[in-house]
Amino acid sequence: MHAHDVAALYEAMRRYGVPGTLEPADPERPDGPWRVVGDDGRGGRQDITDEVLATVAAAERRQPGRGFVIPA
Repeated sequence: MHAHDVAALYEAMRRYGVPGTLEPADPERPDGPWRVVGDDGRGGRQDITDEVLATVAAAERRQPGRGFVIPA
């Protein structure tokens, strides 16, 4: 994932309640590749980019189960 994708992923993570922290893979190059890191359960951090991308993609494909659909 590159820097131009970060804002959209950040917004989707917050919208769907997906935990994780976005950070550049190389802190010296914030315009390069980015990753999502999360707590590994032992006080450390691990790269969870693939899991987060899959979770967000699945959440965006879900259809509402209840409610009204109002055409625009």
